[in-house]
Amino acid sequence: MAKVPSPSLPAPLLKLFSYFPLHTYPAIPSPNSAQLVTRPTLWIHPPPNVETSILSSDVECLKWQAYIALRGLKDIQVRWDIAPDGGIEGGLPNLHLSPKEAESEKDLGGLLSSHLIAEWVDKQAGDAGPLEGYLDDSAKDESRAWITLLEGKIHAALALSQRPPFSAWSLLTPFPSSGRPVETTLNPPPPPLSGLSSLLPPYGTHIDRHTVEFEYKQAISSLSERLGTDRWFLGSTQPTALDALAFAYLHSLLKCKENTFRFEVSRRVNLIAWEHRVQSEIEAAFKPYKP
Repeated sequence: MAKVPSPSLPAPLLKLFSYFPLHTYPAIPSPNSAQLVTRPTLWIHPPPNVETSILSSDVECLKWQAYIALRGLKDIQVRWDIAPDGGIEGGLPNLHLSPKEAESEKDLGGLLSSHLIAEWVDKQAGDAGPLEGYLDDSAKDESRAWITLLEGKIHAALALSQRPPFSAWSLLTPFPSSGRPVETTLNPPPPPLSGLSSLLPPYGTHIDRHTVEFEYKQAISSLSERLGTDRWFLGSTQPTALDALAFAYLHSLLKCKENTFRFEVSRRVNLIAWEHRVQSEIEAAFKPYKP
């Protein structure tokens, strides 16, 4: 079959196009491309002091550092030079895998959001089994209550200790602070700072600090009594998700600036000894990122 000739452009149009030549240039390799990632790299909020610590100052990131390390994984890199809005869904932590480890397109080019990290850890360390590392079904069920306590009353105290002081400027700032707000952990939800009788529209929330502190002290006391002299919480023979969560909160509380909350943990010898021992295990599993 004869080849159909391409239609030619009119001379005036060709002259017009000559003023806008199309040039192509070779691609410029990015210094942060996936090809430079040779081992799993966890993106986290920076440590309080990058010279002396490798553990994140953010409790959400620290939870996953503890979970990865306590499941027995080693030689994991951490980097804290990426802003939170650079992560998936605008938050950290994220886990960056090397090209060989990125198994499917759902990994978004080898970058995992926090809710996919546990699945990746199971693939590397092996499934923890139906008991998830706990001694029996009773201990597994009890762990849910302690996780709720940590994520509720203890998280509320930690969030309150990190809450910036109130200012009029905060009313004009539409961007919330990072992390889970203390309001989301309280039940019932706190009332607004202004009500129906106020000339101002409802804004902010009124936090009953006395109640938060009282419930926090009770929670820490219960946590200390339940741990006792055991190596792991609930008498487990190996670390579980509860241990990772407990470490993240205890470590963050010991680093917070609020004396009231920090003292409640530091006055309990078994919690201090346990936190120090677990900290050394977690720090040994991570290395600073090197491009």
